[in-house]
Amino acid sequence: MRWVLFTIVYIFLVVYGFQAIKTLTKNKWIHIAFIGLALLVVGNFVFEFAIATNEKVLTQPKSEAFGFLLAFMSFSLVIAPILFSEDLVRFFAGVYHKFSPSKKNFHVPSRRKFISQIALGIAAIPFSSLLYGMFKGKYDFRVLTYKLYFDDLPQAFDGYKITQISDIHSGSFDDREKIEYAVNLVNEQKSNAIFFTGDMVNNKASEMLPWKDVFSKLKAADGKFSVLGNHDYGDYVDWGNEETKRRNLEQLKDIQKDMGFDLLLNESRFIEKNGERIALLGVENWGRGPFKKAGDLKKAAQHIEKEDFKILLSHDPSHWEDVVISDDYKYHLTLSGHTHGMQFGIEIPGWVKWSPIKWRYKYWAGIYKEMGQYINVNRGFGYLGYPGRVGIWPEITVIELKKGKALT
Repeated sequence: MRWVLFTIVYIFLVVYGFQAIKTLTKNKWIHIAFIGLALLVVGNFVFEFAIATNEKVLTQPKSEAFGFLLAFMSFSLVIAPILFSEDLVRFFAGVYHKFSPSKKNFHVPSRRKFISQIALGIAAIPFSSLLYGMFKGKYDFRVLTYKLYFDDLPQAFDGYKITQISDIHSGSFDDREKIEYAVNLVNEQKSNAIFFTGDMVNNKASEMLPWKDVFSKLKAADGKFSVLGNHDYGDYVDWGNEETKRRNLEQLKDIQKDMGFDLLLNESRFIEKNGERIALLGVENWGRGPFKKAGDLKKAAQHIEKEDFKILLSHDPSHWEDVVISDDYKYHLTLSGHTHGMQFGIEIPGWVKWSPIKWRYKYWAGIYKEMGQYINVNRGFGYLGYPGRVGIWPEITVIELKKGKALT
C-alpha cells in the first residue's frame, strides 16, 4: 500500500515538473532528459530499498538513493502547487468562457510561460541546496565556542576547556581525508577534555573499524570520555538472536576502549586539579517513545556528592527535559546530541534559528538554560539517512567554564 501511494505521489510530481519544463522549451531532448532522470532516480531508489538487499541496514548506496530522490522530489514539490493553482485559475477561466454571453465554448487558456519560469526558479533553490548538502555540506565542519559562567565552579577549573562531539555515525562516511581533517580540527582546540555523546555507528560495531585509527588520534590532557546513543545498541537491525546482538555491543565497547575512550555506562568519574574536583557522569541512552531507556541517573550519581560541580553526558536531550533538570541534584552542564538539527534548517546567528526538528524536540541545537542548569545539544559530527547537511552544519563544540556571573 505504501508503494502504491508513493507511486501516485511521485507520478503527480513528475507530471507537474514536466509541464513546467515543457512550457519553457520545446526541445525534445530536454524533455527526454527530464523523464529519463525521473525514471533513473526512482529506479535506483526502488532497487536499493526493495531489491538489492532484504536487510534494514541503511547502507551508503541506500542513503545516496534516498538523497537523490529527496532532491528531485523537492524540485517538483515546489513546482506542483504553483502550477496546480494555475490550473485551477485556467479551469475557472474556461468555465467563465463557457457561460459568458459572448462565448459558448469551453476553452482553457494556455499555461503562462512566466508562471513556469517563477516555479522553476524557486524550485531550483531546494534542489541545488540538497545536492550541495550531499557533496559539500556534510563535511562543512564548524567549531562553535561558548563561555559559560557558574558561581560555584571550583576556582581551579576557571578557564577549563572541553570539546564535545556527538553522533559520529561512522557507517555513513565516504571521505577519509575530510574525517582526518575534522579530527585534526578537534585536536587544534587544545581542550582539557574531550566528550563524545553517543551514536558512534549507525547499527553495527564493524562500521567503526575503518575509522578506528583516525579517531584514536584524538588527544586531551585529562582524557576522552563517551556514552552510548540509541544507534549504538544495534536495535534497528535483525540479528537473528540476542547473543549476536550482545556480542556486537561488546565489540563496540572494546573499540571505544581501544581508541582511548573511557565509556561511562551509568557511571561517574572525577577530574581533579589543584586539590579541587568536578564530577563527570555518563548515562546510557534515555529517550522518549520508541527509544531505549537504559539511562539510570541515580545509579550514575551514587558516588557523587550533592555539592559537587557536575557535568552530565546524556545522548538524548529529552532526558534533560524530562528527568535531569527536576532532579534533586543540580547538574550544572549536560551535553547531548541525537537530534542532528535534522541536518536541515536555517541559522543566522542572532537572527534566525529554525529547523523542522523543533516540532519534536524543544531543545534541539545549541545552548539552553533552565532552572539554573545548562544543556548543549550538539548538532552532530556525522549524518544519517539523508547523506548531507543543509544549513545545519556538522559541529565541534568548545565550551570554556568560567567562574562568576555572565556579563549582561
